[in-house]
Amino acid sequence: MEEAHWYVAHTYSGYENKVKANIDKTVENRHLENQILEVRVPMHDVYETKDSRGQGAKRELKSKKMFPGYVLIHMVMNDDTWYVVRNTRGVTGFVGPGSKPVPLTEAEMRPLGIETEAIIEVDFDIGDTVSIIAGAWKDTIGVIQSMNEAKQTVTINVELFGRETPVEISFAEVQKY
Repeated sequence: MEEAHWYVAHTYSGYENKVKANIDKTVENRHLENQILEVRVPMHDVYETKDSRGQGAKRELKSKKMFPGYVLIHMVMNDDTWYVVRNTRGVTGFVGPGSKPVPLTEAEMRPLGIETEAIIEVDFDIGDTVSIIAGAWKDTIGVIQSMNEAKQTVTINVELFGRETPVEISFAEVQKY
């Protein structure tokens, strides 16, 4: 399987959230969850100072887009995923020379607070019994129902309120029982 990278898509200004929603919907409809892993519109908090007609300045905390007109997409680049993103309403293209998208480097990702994870090699498979070694479900034992190698997660059934409930957990938090 090819490796997923972060790419930047250029959008019409103000369409970032619509583009994110449209790509997420297309991924769900076309079952591309293993190829387009995540779509983000990076936000940051900013204090705005307003003078309310002589009543003094008021500071308000507002969330603003870090990069108006851009959306970050974590995906495996191939003809299908390129076509899906490029033909999403509101997308004008990928960032890169010509029509070739260029993935973001790790140095470019660091200031955005998005960490690139190392690929974890695992010794378990669907149907194996595993023990959760970290997180909210620590010390829980379950059977693997499905694995998503692109997202580095497994889905196991755990008992919650007397019922079997599927829980998605990172490879790093699971070990073979």
